[in-house]
Amino acid sequence: MNRTELIRQIREKQSYLCVGLDTDFEKIPDHLKSADDPVFEFNKQIIDATHAFCVAYKPNIAFYEAMGPKGWISLQKTLDYIPKNCFTIADAKRGDIGNTSTLYARAFFKEMNFDAITVAPYMGEDSVKPFLQFAGKWVILLAHTSNSGSADFQLMESSSSHRKLYEEVILKAQTWASSGQLMFVVGATQAEKFKEIRALAPDYFFLVPGIGAQGGDLEKVSQYGLTNECGLLVNASRSIIYASSGNNFAKAAKAEARKVAEEMKLYLNKFS
Repeated sequence: MNRTELIRQIREKQSYLCVGLDTDFEKIPDHLKSADDPVFEFNKQIIDATHAFCVAYKPNIAFYEAMGPKGWISLQKTLDYIPKNCFTIADAKRGDIGNTSTLYARAFFKEMNFDAITVAPYMGEDSVKPFLQFAGKWVILLAHTSNSGSADFQLMESSSSHRKLYEEVILKAQTWASSGQLMFVVGATQAEKFKEIRALAPDYFFLVPGIGAQGGDLEKVSQYGLTNECGLLVNASRSIIYASSGNNFAKAAKAEARKVAEEMKLYLNKFS
């Protein structure tokens, strides 16, 4: 999906919600666990319930890798089931030397046909560039993440530029790819920094985890992060897919996704 189509979907749905499919077999409702493919059946019902309110889905690859070969089958079935008008993100956080990155890119872009993949930038340009060689596909680069350990390295300051490491990542990466192929991960728990981060990359989309269960402030993220073309994909995972653990889990997920989308509609009208 190209940038124009992504923006069109955001405008049509009046939402910039991304639903994270972090599906844990131990957490899905018990009545699904006897299905032929419990993880896919759970994802299928979540997608049916939420696709009207979101513009993207983001399976976290670790949840599927942990199940071995059957997990990859569940992932591919899930990906194939997602409506074509929804943006798909492989939350894989890959990043390695060039030849290895080329194979990771081939796996997720060519074989599985995701629209985007999350990539760690800390091995430098040659570890990221292979992912940028696939037309119509996106790299979503880790910049300022929402986890507590992000401060260990991302906030380290350069003695020469006096910029923090995550700021250097954002500025340097813009010389590698345009805003039609590159996004940045910026955690919602860093909402107070969104104004200055947006100034570093005014035309680029941000993938924003950390609302919902992690407590990020959607209003502040929207106030300081939205652009005239939206520029945000805000992810919610546990707060939506595990809104209920009972037989009504899909209905509860739908209600939570609708609630978030309605809030986003207000902010699109107010801030963008």
